[in-house]
Amino acid sequence: MKRELVSLVLLGLVSCTSAPSGPPPEQPEPDATIKIEAKSVSVGVGYSWGKGTLEYQNKIYHVTMSGLMVVAVGVTSVQATGRVYFLKSLDDFDGKYGAKQGSSTVGEGGAGVVMSNEKGVEVRMVAQNTGVTLSLGIAGVQLAVEK
Repeated sequence: MKRELVSLVLLGLVSCTSAPSGPPPEQPEPDATIKIEAKSVSVGVGYSWGKGTLEYQNKIYHVTMSGLMVVAVGVTSVQATGRVYFLKSLDDFDGKYGAKQGSSTVGEGGAGVVMSNEKGVEVRMVAQNTGVTLSLGIAGVQLAVEK
């Protein structure tokens, strides 16, 4: 009986300490939005490259992407959208993006990828295709505005 009581008390303490306190932190407004259509080299897990658009300061720029890993069955083309944060200048967008620590969800809980470059620009991207998972290639993802 004592063991069950101790277990219940411990369970109560764990649930109290793991429950979030107060409202969730507010998300900053994105500086830009990105849309990418990626093509995969292989079905399943494969290296992908793509093109898309970056909407920044009410202008549309064409962008290229390489190094995104797509995990899916029967999918060779993936559409992804994302939000871009901490973009102070268009020149800061270009670069190699690596995984951001401690991030596994994007936006309202959708599974995706959160990455940042050496200039501090952060991209939170989620696939629009059902059942598709995005991850970074071994060397990260290269994003660039077409000049």
